[in-house]
Amino acid sequence: MFDIGFSELLIVGIVALIVLGPERLPKAARFVGLWVRRARAQWDSVKSELERDLAAEELKRSLKEAEEAVRDTGQRVRDSAAEAEREYRQMRDSLRDTAQQAAEGLQPPAADAAPLALPAAGDGATDPMPAGGSETEAPAHARADDTDGPRHA
Repeated sequence: MFDIGFSELLIVGIVALIVLGPERLPKAARFVGLWVRRARAQWDSVKSELERDLAAEELKRSLKEAEEAVRDTGQRVRDSAAEAEREYRQMRDSLRDTAQQAAEGLQPPAADAAPLALPAAGDGATDPMPAGGSETEAPAHARADDTDGPRHA
């Protein structure tokens, strides 16, 4: 910014010594030093305030980005939940339709169809086990070897 070298400072010092004289020069130097310190302190204050503002803006931007990321993640979760619910309903409806089709295939024919003819009770010709017994041998526990009743093992 200001490019002041040693030669320029020497010239300013000589001019100040001539103008102010040797009695007032130390007092003027202290006064100039005081104002230079105040100017630097003010500059440092402005600089630190700007840095704080920039840091606050960066923090706000970071917070906004994090908030958007959370919002996007929440939306993706809601979309995934809605998709899962849609798939669940489709699967449930598909299973219900399949179950209904299977149940319709297992139901007896409609009332207008001819009923199956069942053999009459006591009819020996169609009865698989006639009342008089079977030609095959009865099981061992049902044989009448004892007259007291069935035999227990």
